[in-house]
Amino acid sequence: MISADHAQLMAKYNKWQNQSIYSAASTLTDEQRKQDRGAFFKSIHGTLNHLLWGDQTWMNRLARMPPPGAKSIADSASYYDDWSELRNQREAYDEAIGQWADSVSQSWLAEELSWYSGAAGRELSKPKWLLVTHFFNHQTHHRGQLHAMLTAAGAKPEDTDIIVMPA
Repeated sequence: MISADHAQLMAKYNKWQNQSIYSAASTLTDEQRKQDRGAFFKSIHGTLNHLLWGDQTWMNRLARMPPPGAKSIADSASYYDDWSELRNQREAYDEAIGQWADSVSQSWLAEELSWYSGAAGRELSKPKWLLVTHFFNHQTHHRGQLHAMLTAAGAKPEDTDIIVMPA
């Protein structure tokens, strides 16, 4: 099982990496960010949208935060069309994730959570510690895709290694 400290560390890592990705993406034009680059969510912009949507979906389940406005994975890539709005939403949500992580306790992590999974098409129940692990792993997975797309586009995101994260 993970610890509450681990959730807090990963929330800090999430915020740091999102700042890096968004800073690098801001050096590109809107057209470059929205260019189809062959990724699952097509573009840098689409993948950033999906990542925010996924965070909001999981925070709705884990912390009872409001659900995202886009209703499905298929709609997630076009969640926010405007770059400034997407970036502002990301920054605000990273703050909310940090506040949530600060409230996580060992006893809460040991509990089970049941929810209906649209992706699986059925009701699921899993330990919260596993779901928190999935939540942060999902972010890292898509940021890896984003890092590759940004680098290929000539942008320069920061290193992704958690061991070099600023204190």
